[in-house]
Amino acid sequence: MSIEARLTELGITLPDVAAPVATYQPAVRSGRHVYTAGQLPFVDGALAVTGKVGAGDGLVDPEQAAALARTCALNALAAVRSVAGSLDGVRIVKVTGFVASDPSFTGQPGVLNGASTVLGEIFGDAGTHARSAVGVAVLPLDAPVEVELVAELPA
Repeated sequence: MSIEARLTELGITLPDVAAPVATYQPAVRSGRHVYTAGQLPFVDGALAVTGKVGAGDGLVDPEQAAALARTCALNALAAVRSVAGSLDGVRIVKVTGFVASDPSFTGQPGVLNGASTVLGEIFGDAGTHARSAVGVAVLPLDAPVEVELVAELPA
């Protein structure tokens, strides 16, 4: 089954590639690998949610942050497809996620599961990857989550 067919089966439509918010490319191909820039959870060109992740009033709750990480991963796949032409035969090698966290929050890995889970649903075994989940003080535009990935293209 093609990845496009799998996306349709899952009811997922990849967005248009998010416009860069500074001077960089959303994705760059080097040999058989595509490296994405950090992708924010843009939906239709805007952040639906801003702020820090944690448990408490005025904070983005971890479940919502996981959904935002999923959005980031789909934005990253759109960037990969923009330079690779297709997602067929792609293997996800590495995911790095950044979570703008309240100082007491230590659940960054759970937040990044939102990205990892959707990649597994889409690619199956080829979506199994190495990952880093990093808590940070602030992200661009006050986004709660940012995800970048490395994808390997077929030979």
